[in-house]
Amino acid sequence: MEMSQFIEILSNSHGVSGYEYNLKDSIVEAFKPYTDEIQVDKLGNIIAIKKGTSKDRNKRSKIMIAGHMDEIGLIVTAIEDDGFLRFSKIGGIDPRTLLGQEVIVHGKKDIFGVIGAKPPHLQDESEKNKAVKMEDMSIDVGYSKEEVKKLVTIGDSITIRRIFKHLQGSRVTGKALDDKTGVAAMYECAKELSNLNHEADVYFVSTVQEEVGTRGAITSTYNINPDIGIAIDVGFGSTPELPEEDVLDMGKGPGITIGGNIHSGLRKKLADIGNEYNIPIQYEVCPGPTGTDARSIQITRSGIPTLCISIPLRYMHTSVEVIDLNDVKNTAKLLAFFIAAISNENLEGLLCY
Repeated sequence: MEMSQFIEILSNSHGVSGYEYNLKDSIVEAFKPYTDEIQVDKLGNIIAIKKGTSKDRNKRSKIMIAGHMDEIGLIVTAIEDDGFLRFSKIGGIDPRTLLGQEVIVHGKKDIFGVIGAKPPHLQDESEKNKAVKMEDMSIDVGYSKEEVKKLVTIGDSITIRRIFKHLQGSRVTGKALDDKTGVAAMYECAKELSNLNHEADVYFVSTVQEEVGTRGAITSTYNINPDIGIAIDVGFGSTPELPEEDVLDMGKGPGITIGGNIHSGLRKKLADIGNEYNIPIQYEVCPGPTGTDARSIQITRSGIPTLCISIPLRYMHTSVEVIDLNDVKNTAKLLAFFIAAISNENLEGLLCY
C-alpha cells in the first residue's frame, strides 16, 4: 500500500481520543507485512515490533517510535426536546471553526448532522461582534427527540465530516492529519527498514489519547522501557500570517526539535544522519516540554533519552489541515537511517552527556 493511500484511510476514519478502536484493523493490517509482532495493550495502543538483527537478543537495544492515532472531536452531552444535540469538545478545538460544519454523530449508526448558525439578518449588533460559544451551539440531525434517542446516547463521539483530498503538487488536505501523518511516517519507516540492517528492536507505537494528555505514551513507554524514545508529531507549517521564526517551511523536510525535552547527543546524531544522506531537515526550538508524546516519554521510569520530529502542517486542529507528502517520506527516511546507525557499540557513547 502506498503511503498516501494509508494517510487517506486514516484521515477519513474516525478516532476521537478515547474512541480510537475504529482505527485498529486498518493500522494492524498495514504494519503486519513489515513487522514481526503486533500487540494491543490495555489502553488501546497498537505496538508493532520489528526485531533487530543483533544475534544476542538480551543485548539488543530498544527504540520506541510514537505517533498518536487519536484526533480532536466532540461528544454528545444532551438531547434537546426539539431533537437538537448539545455537545462539548474532546481535545483542543477552536469553537470559531465549528459554525456551519457538517458532522457525523457516531451513535448506534453514523448519523449526518450540521452545526447551524443564527442568520445574520436576525442578529443584533452585539451578537455580530462576538464569537458564538460552544455551549450555545447545537447539532441538527433532522430527527425528533424520540427518533434521535433510538440512535444516539449521551457520550457518543462526533467528528467533523471531511474527505481527504489532493491539492496541487505533493500537498494534501483533510482532517486529523495531526497526527495520522505520524502513524503513516512510522509505516513508511518500517518499509524502509526492510531494506536496511538494524541491530535494535524497533517498537512502532500508534498511541491513544495524546490530545487529552499524552496518556497512551505514558503507559506504552513504561511497558516497553526503551533505550531511545522518538515522538513523531506535527509542527506549524508556514502561512502568511505567522512569524518566520515560529514555523516550518512546507516541503523542506521534517523539523528536529531543540530544547530541554530533547536529548542533545541524539539530536546531533539525527541531524548528522540527515546531512549524510542528503535528507532535508529543519529545526524548531521548544524551550519547555513539547506539547507531544515526547514530554511523557522523556520522564517515564527513570528517564528516557528522547527525540521529537515534527512534520510541517498548516491549519492545525482544523478540519482542513494541509501537509506535503514529501515531508512525510523524508521523515521516514531520516528515522530509518538513524535506526540503522544505532549499534550496541555506539549507543552508550551517544547517550552520554
